[in-house]
Amino acid sequence: MLNLKSASSQRWLDQVAAHLDQILIDHAHCERKAASYALNLLTAYVEDEPLCRAMAEIVNEELDHFQQVLDLLKRRGIPFRRQKPGGYAQQLQALVRRPEPHRAVDRMLVASLIEARSCERFDLLRQHVADGELAEFYGSLFESEARHHATYVQLAKAYATDAEVQDRLNELADAEAEIIAGGHSLPRMHS
Repeated sequence: MLNLKSASSQRWLDQVAAHLDQILIDHAHCERKAASYALNLLTAYVEDEPLCRAMAEIVNEELDHFQQVLDLLKRRGIPFRRQKPGGYAQQLQALVRRPEPHRAVDRMLVASLIEARSCERFDLLRQHVADGELAEFYGSLFESEARHHATYVQLAKAYATDAEVQDRLNELADAEAEIIAGGHSLPRMHS
């Protein structure tokens, strides 16, 4: 369903256990960046009405999630602040081909994989975090991340055949699995 080629490691769960405050701050940043990315796609492909409508919905949902995480941070007395990014999304973005329509396909598929990994990790958080409020919160986000993943894959099919999209998704998913396996020393949602 999620087109991921690997599962998150125990290393990541250990980072979560040791640095939950940093994971929560990074989660807020991820929601903010997801909204910004969807808005950027809407701007880049403004002539594609179905894409624009889908991106408007995603922007609104991601901003709502951002506000929910900010509220969660505030309730817990964790100040929202800048953080050095882990590099996961940048590494995926580096794989985007330049000429159109390949660029459109890759941009959609990179977004789909980020959403898929978020979905997988929200499920892990729901299962492994002892805090009941957090477990419930991450369970509530699972479905929308899965839906966003599917939306981005579907939108890519307006720019290439189904077979081309699936082949490229497989290539990018292989690369995403390598990036995740490499990990990052910073505790982040996608480290």
